[in-house]
Amino acid sequence: MDIKSLVAKLSPLERKVLPLLSKFNSFDDLVDNSGLKEIEVMRALQWLENKKILVLKEELEEVVLLGKNGKDYVKKGLPEKRFLCAIKGDKLNLGEIGAKEELSKEELNICIGVLKGKAAINLSKDNGLIVSITDNGKKLLEKESLEELFLKKSFPIVLKELKDEEKFAFDNLSKRKDIVISDVVKTRSVEVTKLGKEALKKKISVGDVLDKLTPSMLKTGKWKGKKFRAYDVEINVPKINRGKRHFVNQAVKSARKIWMDMGFQEMTGDMVQSSFWNFDALFTAQDHPVRDLHDTFFIGNPANAKLPDLGLVEKIKKTHETGWTTGSDGWGYKWVEEDSKKNVLRTHTTCLSAQTIAKLKKEDMPAKFFALGKCFRNETLDWSHLFEFNQTEGIVIDPNANFSHLIGYLKEFFKKMGYEKARFRPAYFPYTEPSLEIDVFHPVRKEWVELGGAGIFRPEVVKPLLGIDVPVLAWGPGFDRIILEFFKINDIRELYKNDLKQLRGMKEWMK
Repeated sequence: MDIKSLVAKLSPLERKVLPLLSKFNSFDDLVDNSGLKEIEVMRALQWLENKKILVLKEELEEVVLLGKNGKDYVKKGLPEKRFLCAIKGDKLNLGEIGAKEELSKEELNICIGVLKGKAAINLSKDNGLIVSITDNGKKLLEKESLEELFLKKSFPIVLKELKDEEKFAFDNLSKRKDIVISDVVKTRSVEVTKLGKEALKKKISVGDVLDKLTPSMLKTGKWKGKKFRAYDVEINVPKINRGKRHFVNQAVKSARKIWMDMGFQEMTGDMVQSSFWNFDALFTAQDHPVRDLHDTFFIGNPANAKLPDLGLVEKIKKTHETGWTTGSDGWGYKWVEEDSKKNVLRTHTTCLSAQTIAKLKKEDMPAKFFALGKCFRNETLDWSHLFEFNQTEGIVIDPNANFSHLIGYLKEFFKKMGYEKARFRPAYFPYTEPSLEIDVFHPVRKEWVELGGAGIFRPEVVKPLLGIDVPVLAWGPGFDRIILEFFKINDIRELYKNDLKQLRGMKEWMK
């Protein structure tokens, strides 16, 4: 870019700061001499740096600052000097010296130590401690000490720039309370580039061009013959990170819309469920391994829940023990009511399907429902397993539903989520028959990844809840695994590590 074009694009702030670069290279000096606020100077320097006119430099430096006592001593003088002034014409005790020079007990004790070390005072006992000045003390009154000269300097002072005598004075003062302190500060400076030096030769000023066109200028015609600033649409600008939903929540919102567009109603419910709804209502035997502590998180307080309608509880009990009127033999054991009361963190959203079916009336059919929410299992963490995960649940209650419909719903959902092909294979679940597993192929790890199960609810699930045996298509794949490929994440743990860099750089869900 030629200098003429570059200068034409300078903003008012840049035009104020740029001429000062021929005299000053310190950020603080630029602020003091520009009449601008710190943020305005910094913004101008950043814009000029984008235009390759200068290079901004930042360094950490250790500096010396005045403490509270140091600021006080700059005005009144060091305690030891005032101490000597108090006794230069007479012998006094410590109380009299303190009252005369407004010195605290702590300051008096420091003065005694400092002045004795310099042989500036004599101490004697005569009804108390009496202090008198020596010839050395009188000489000290005639000249300023290194410490006094140091306090007269302009602060802050760069520690590494101290001369030997100044370093000696600093070391002495730093041993005392809150006179001088050292701190690390950030210093900013500017280095003008070759291009910047050429720009400085143009003698730029703020009034050379106009930054905006106002309505009054249009009415009066004052804009005629004026030069206007040229706007640079190619210049690099600082990246601004906008607020947005977490990328997992974006995908969840999209999946909800997919189900609703397919005619499904949403099911919602608590994350804490009784074992009755989480297991028993789904015909999961009370001695099934999935109900063990190593698979399930049990709640300690409250440990137990109230069971629903006694009539429903009795149907579930009989179904487990004898099969009730479902045509099944059940599990053939004695069902324990207390086990069904135990509270757990829901291990699947299928518990919501059971609750929904139990509330359904015959005239409500056919009906379609979905859920998408958090589930919890006592899993060992690895690249494909979490102990807290999202599951998407679905049920279709329809006397005319069949297995082909189930495959169709699943294929349509996965297609809308970005998977053109999915694999369905036979499987076993306590509450569905027939049952299938849903897999998708992971393109990076080159292996099939299990997403979850599906099937048609068994009569042992449907009839106690609904009162009649009707086909109910059901599925519950893990949702977090579904979205990994879209976000190019190969380890499921990265979904929730909350790394700001990752969150800012993650692409939007566009399915």
